[in-house]
Order: sequence, then structure tokens, then C-alpha cells
Amino acid sequence: MRIIRAARVLTGRPGEVIAEGEVLIDGATIVSVGPRGSAGEAGEVVELPGHTVLPGLVDAHVHLGFDATVDPVTRRSAESDHHLLLRMAENARKLVSAGVTTARDLGGRDFLDLALRDAIEEGLAVGPHLVAATRPITITGGHCWYMGGEADDEVAIRRVARENLRAGADCLKVMASGGQMTPGAPPSWVPQYTTEQLRVVVEEAGARGKGVAAHAHAHAAIRSALEAGVTTIEHCSFFTPSGHRYDAELADLVAAGGTYVCPTLHGVFWRSREVLGAEMLDDWLSGVAAMREAGVRLIAGTDAGFVSSGVANRADGFVASLEVFAEAGFGNAEIIELATVRAADACGVGEAAGSLEAGKRADLIAVAGDPLTCLSDLRNLALVLVSGRSVSQTGVDTVTSSAG
Repeated sequence: MRIIRAARVLTGRPGEVIAEGEVLIDGATIVSVGPRGSAGEAGEVVELPGHTVLPGLVDAHVHLGFDATVDPVTRRSAESDHHLLLRMAENARKLVSAGVTTARDLGGRDFLDLALRDAIEEGLAVGPHLVAATRPITITGGHCWYMGGEADDEVAIRRVARENLRAGADCLKVMASGGQMTPGAPPSWVPQYTTEQLRVVVEEAGARGKGVAAHAHAHAAIRSALEAGVTTIEHCSFFTPSGHRYDAELADLVAAGGTYVCPTLHGVFWRSREVLGAEMLDDWLSGVAAMREAGVRLIAGTDAGFVSSGVANRADGFVASLEVFAEAGFGNAEIIELATVRAADACGVGEAAGSLEAGKRADLIAVAGDPLTCLSDLRNLALVLVSGRSVSQTGVDTVTSSAG
């Protein structure tokens, strides 16, 4: 048994702060959470005066293994599976170095994300718990086609979905619209699937108790994803050929349906703004703020792993991504909620993670200071536990790029 005591404990339940609190841990599980002295005695007591203990952070949208380059003729990357898996393991370590104890990997090739997920759970690698989607379902030549999930009709969609689930996918990812980073694929404002085709993905996932994340930039793709009953809509940027054009009526429908939205705000927002132009990025951020006002259930996710216009979105930039929510007008308590308990619920792991409660996994972090007052205090990591195992990575230099 181990007791962790701190100046304050944020349980993850909205508004609940325990001054001079403590968490009792038995192995990988939380036994109790309460004020100082409530846990009784334990063999080990960790005293953290001036610190805050809170649930481990949840990044609901990462790509640990984006390929750096893909040959459109051979349809293969120059990077071998062996090398890519090692890079993915390094990215998982970087996530932990930022206090992320759960991450949802929404697209990778050759089921490497499953191998890494299992290695982390076995203790062979350092990283957060992974919720793995494996190959994104996309049209032939569509966004991220090179990850191996191409399917053009309902029969093919069912086949790819079932293959992913048979391999051990924790959820499914579908490219409801095109994207900006796959040469030759439909652009972001073009839908790739109909509502009926998206329903096939939802049916296959639901038959096995799994959720579906839908990549959707285009207005029509957002509407179809909502109508199909997906669990989360990724990006939800209301993209058109002329840029971001927020649709208040559509946002109201998303809010009314209770569908989670991961707007994929990332920590390189300000650098991207310099490179890509202020208008596009400001319109994007304004849309996120408008969704909040509409009551949309927003969650944190960085889309870590990409390089766009020379700007790399690193795997260890999670706290910077939360600061972008602050830039959009969100309060610190709300930001912490959407980065912990709300994101865990959206990823389908709310029963095990996202809050500090008896019976849940001992996934927690301790930081010097008070992130409710100063969000950047989340960088001051003193302790990171993943299922009760200390995986703090402070001071470890990074020697390779996070992004592909």
C-alpha cells in the first residue's frame, strides 16, 4: 500500500478539490481518495507539499506512427515496420513525459499500434495506456489510404472493420471526409462516405461493444457522422473550399445528440498560425469557442504525429494544446475536465480512468503548483503513475522526431 499526499487533490469530478488530500494505492488500483489521514496507514507515504495531484491526462487523438513518406506507386513507406515500431515506442514515452497516461491512437499501419499497446501493458515499453483504432477505414486512394484500410462499398467496409476488430482494435476510425495531408486524396471539404456507409462502421463496432471515431471536416461529413451515430467526431472544423465556415445549426444538432467532438487543438497552433496564416487558424479557434457556447461536449486531443508546412506536431506537446483552449476562452477547471474525465468517457475507458476514485486504475500525476490557477503548472511534473507504476521521464533528452 502507498499513500500520496499533496496540498490539493483534484478528483476529476467537476469542481471537486480536496485541500490537503491523499490517495491510497494498492498496486495498480486506487483504494481511496480523501482528506489527509482518511486512508489510515500504509507501508509507503509520499509527501508532496505545495503540489497538486490529479488524474493522468488523456490525449484522445494521436498518431504514434505516421509514415514520413509514402510512394504512391509502390504504396509503401521507406520506413520498415521494425523502425516505425521503435519510433512509436519513443513517441509513447514522450506522451508520458507530458503527463499523458491514456491516449487514443486513431490510425496506424500493419497493426503496430496493437503490438505497442500490448507491450506497454506487459511492462516491456514505457507509455500510456493505448486505445488503438488500427487501420483507418477510407476510400481507395482516400485520406491515409497507405495505412491499409481502403474500402469503397458496404461489403468492403464490413470486411475491413471486422479485420480490424478481429486483430484486437479497441475502436474503429473512419475517414468521413477527405484530408489535407494525403497527396491525391479528396480535400477536407469533400465527403468520402454516405450516411448509410458510415452506419455500417457503427454497426460493426457496436456489435462488439466498441465506439467509432469519425474524421470529419466537411459540413456534409459532420452531418452524416452524427446521423450514423458515431461516438466522436474528430476535427469538426466545418471546412469549405474557402476555409472554415462555422454552421451554428449543425453545431446545435451535434450538441443535442450528445456526440463528443475532438477539435484536435494542438500545441503548434501559434507556429501554424505564422506559417499558414492568421485568418484560417483564427476562424478554426472561433469555431471551437462557438461549439462550446452551443453546448457541444468537447474533449482534448492533439492529432500529434503530423508535419504540416514544415511544422511538426510533437507527441510531448499536450500541455501546449490545452493552452490553446485557454486562448479560446475556456477556464482552467473546464480544460482539466475535458482533458481527463470527459476524454476518458469519450474514449470508452471512463470506468477505469479519467478520475481519481476507488476501484479505478492508479493513473495519476502530481505537479508543483496549482493548475486551476496557472495552467502551465501542468508542466511541473513531479510524479507520473500508469496503473500505479512510476514512469516519470523528466530530463530525458529526445533524439528523434515525433512526427512522420
